Amino acid sequence: MSKPALGRGLSALLGGGAASVKAASPAPVLAPAAAVPPVPAPVAPAGEQVRPMPIQRVRPCAFQPRKDFAEDALRELADSIKAQGILSPLIVRPLGDDFELIAGERRWRAAQLVGLKTVPVIVREADDRTVVELALIENLQRENLNPIEEALGYAQLIEQFQLTQETAAAKVGKSRAVVANALRLLKLAPELQGYLRHSQLSVGHAKVILGLSGAAEQKLAVERVFKDGLNVRQTEDLVARLQQSSTQAPAKAASGSKPAVPRDVHVASLETKLQERFGTKVALRYRKGKGAVEIRFFNDDDLDRILQIAGVKVD
Repeated sequence: MSKPALGRGLSALLGGGAASVKAASPAPVLAPAAAVPPVPAPVAPAGEQVRPMPIQRVRPCAFQPRKDFAEDALRELADSIKAQGILSPLIVRPLGDDFELIAGERRWRAAQLVGLKTVPVIVREADDRTVVELALIENLQRENLNPIEEALGYAQLIEQFQLTQETAAAKVGKSRAVVANALRLLKLAPELQGYLRHSQLSVGHAKVILGLSGAAEQKLAVERVFKDGLNVRQTEDLVARLQQSSTQAPAKAASGSKPAVPRDVHVASLETKLQERFGTKVALRYRKGKGAVEIRFFNDDDLDRILQIAGVKVD
């Protein structure tokens, strides 16, 4: 039996974490609305009051980062509203003779399904920048955005307000690593992003497939994942083989030259995990139980953040 590429100690660190590929299927059936505990109504800030508003005067937000509204989840929310009413008022701002949503579009859509004529709102004065920021933050703090919506939300927050990843992460109560890993998903081919949107491909698989830079190679990998039902570890092996074949020169190597040594897939996987942990570029060199780890930083604050993650205190 051939010896594994890595020593047993390093192999144990990597584990075998496999995640199943989710097949395309209808949205899961959620628990009945009656089982969901009521959400207490928020206290309006000083100077603001909750008041009823004709639902036809409320318009959706042009800056809404959420694009997909699951029909089953909306129907469940509509059933809850029908039984208990809207417990958390919508937040709107004046827009001509009507009002534009700042927060609460799911409740607004569900209320229309029920046929409500009025909805409770808090009217707030806000400029476009404030509306964009509030809409993004409200959505990104929720857990039910799909991975691509979440990534696009972070990207918009960063680009529109010239924020660093760390500042954007702080605004939505996430770690910088979470934001950085989400943004990487936008490097996937558009078709693959669609699979993530509809839960046909797991984030674990997507992270591995990002090791392939070409859209054609990424699509090929996904086709194999779907066809053969590959788990994440098996997908790592597939990606390693594709990387190796793509780096081989079409012509034979010159006489006396040594062929390129393919990179060990387990080392590449561990390097990716280190990058996710520190939220920056990490280079891992490993050979026969020896090597080095290089962690990149770009300014003093970035170094301080990395030291904190590593548990190193600076006197």
